[in-house]
Amino acid sequence: MCLGIPMRVVEIDGFLARCEAKGVERDVSLFMLQHEAVALDDYVVVHVGYAIQRVTEAEAMSAWELYDELLAAEQTLPPGPPSA
Repeated sequence: MCLGIPMRVVEIDGFLARCEAKGVERDVSLFMLQHEAVALDDYVVVHVGYAIQRVTEAEAMSAWELYDELLAAEQTLPPGPPSA
């Protein structure tokens, strides 16, 4: 399964952005969004180092709420069988 992670744009230099989410910063390519106006404090969905979609702050927060719920639920699961 692949997930896109919503991140906030904190710096832009051409097609490269510095993005932040939950205290973690990453350099992200804006090349796939070159025909959209991405600005500081915008939220983008990041997948394998590329911003693939602009989203609203509300959409980003909603996604993080779901991810946090999934991570919390994973902590309560009993251990599965050992890998082969």
